[in-house]
Amino acid sequence: MRTESSPPETDASLCPDAESIRRTVNGVELHAVVAGDESAPLVVLLHGFPGFWYTWRHQIDPLVDAGYRVLVPDQRGYNLSEKPGPVREYRQRTLATDVVELIGTEGRDSAHVVGHDWGGMVAWSLALHHPSAIDTLGIVNAPHPVAFRRQLLSNPEQLRRSWYAFFFQLPAVPEWACRYDEYRLLEQVLRETSAPDTFTDEDIKRYRQAWRQEGVLSGMLAWYRASARYPPKPPRTDVDVPTLVVWGRDDVALVPELAIDSYDFCPNGRLEFLPEASHWVLHERPERTTELMVDSFRR
Repeated sequence: MRTESSPPETDASLCPDAESIRRTVNGVELHAVVAGDESAPLVVLLHGFPGFWYTWRHQIDPLVDAGYRVLVPDQRGYNLSEKPGPVREYRQRTLATDVVELIGTEGRDSAHVVGHDWGGMVAWSLALHHPSAIDTLGIVNAPHPVAFRRQLLSNPEQLRRSWYAFFFQLPAVPEWACRYDEYRLLEQVLRETSAPDTFTDEDIKRYRQAWRQEGVLSGMLAWYRASARYPPKPPRTDVDVPTLVVWGRDDVALVPELAIDSYDFCPNGRLEFLPEASHWVLHERPERTTELMVDSFRR
């Protein structure tokens, strides 16, 4: 279902040819930014925590210039999209269904789908539950669900790096901590886990604007809470669609072994380590990330 364009505060103007839209899918209204020829091959880009569509701003125009139609949603719980209250509404399979129906609003049965962080987890779920909806799969620093579970159980270092996910399970306290002192904790998540000067003051200003939206903090944290309360149970483990896994080796939250373990579930896959990049590959190596994506789509 298509609806009218949303207000200009969404900053879609950051990408000259982008349009800010709202679409109702799977029982929720999602805000998204869309750009490119409506008849061109479709690319759907999925952000993670604690971002919003702006996470992919460096990729939108180059992908349009390369001949693609680009659709970048604020996923449910984030920024200007709807924020259901119950944690069960953020189960990974539900989030994947959002994407299937979002692809359908473009009059398509499938698309190239690329996800970073939690967006990558949704992309894995989409590939495992709805493989026919994916032309090619792109994953940026996000583990396959089975690989992640194995590493948590067998690798003390990954368990140590995941401490914050356990903290986020507490009621109310994480919301207070994230809101405290003008979202200092969330700003630290971005700035202290990335290369110096990756996130500018202007970037942080835009992120803060997204974090101030009513219900956002509980919506973002519900992704973590749902993953613990409703662990994903994919119907298969192997991903048969062509898959690109891009991994910044200096990720402070995810051990590099996860990239290799995840790639092992992709018979038709390609793994690209970026040794001087962190978890925030999209920001630190935007041109290389886009180049790898386009090459994957064209293959």
